[in-house]
Amino acid sequence: MNPKRKRLTAMSELRRQAINSRRKMTAPERQLASVAIADRLIHCHEFTAAKSIACYLPMDDEVDPSRIVARAWRAKKRIFCPVTDLCGGMNFCRLRPGTLLERNQFGIWEPVGEEHIAPPQLDLVVTPLVAFDDQRNRIGMGGGYFDRAFAFLKHRRRWLRPKLIGVAFDCQKVEKITPNPWDIRLYRIITESA
Repeated sequence: MNPKRKRLTAMSELRRQAINSRRKMTAPERQLASVAIADRLIHCHEFTAAKSIACYLPMDDEVDPSRIVARAWRAKKRIFCPVTDLCGGMNFCRLRPGTLLERNQFGIWEPVGEEHIAPPQLDLVVTPLVAFDDQRNRIGMGGGYFDRAFAFLKHRRRWLRPKLIGVAFDCQKVEKITPNPWDIRLYRIITESA
């Protein structure tokens, strides 16, 4: 097996294991952990300093970021959600209370009819993930949308903005992820215990 195929197979296995671990959590366990994660995030410096925040709309058993969004709105911060296109690109659309939502080609809810912002203009990105390791490497769902959108961060010497903060349950942590050359390492990862 060639090295590239071997890496993809290993990553697929880690993705499968982490998704299974997340799915084994009960709904009350996920809700309690989501509250703990949100509380940790809204009390961190990166959140309090941010004016423009990107945050995803959750699918199934992901960390529920609704508490983060509600706190940001109360603090008069602008919230944007990822919006994908058919060419593999991702931008961010403003989310306000009452914003119209539609499902995209993957069945993920996205805001429509609001202002858009380019990734470099964001201060903080609450980043979904499937698996993570101690080195702040992330495995997503496999589409590469986040890595392409934030590729401009890859070769910076200093991390200015946006800060990509991954949110995940403890059970999604894996021992080691071998990143691809195009993968973007997260600035920080917040779980219910760390």
